[in-house]
Amino acid sequence: MPLVVNGMERSFTFKKGNETITLSDPNLSDTPEAVMSYYSNIYPELTTASVHGPEIKEDKAVYEFKTTIGTKG
Repeated sequence: MPLVVNGMERSFTFKKGNETITLSDPNLSDTPEAVMSYYSNIYPELTTASVHGPEIKEDKAVYEFKTTIGTKG
């Protein structure tokens, strides 16, 4: 019986105020940085964010976009 390897589903999150926004993966072949750039058209705060992760949660690879807007220090 051949071994079947399936890719892990990805999702992307970031905090906007007190809320956590979860974004779906627009294209499986894109890098996490390309996904962040894609969503920066809708969420401008992502233009200065950085990518962290992935962290495995509920059989998904979850990447977090951490923004620097509104932070001190």
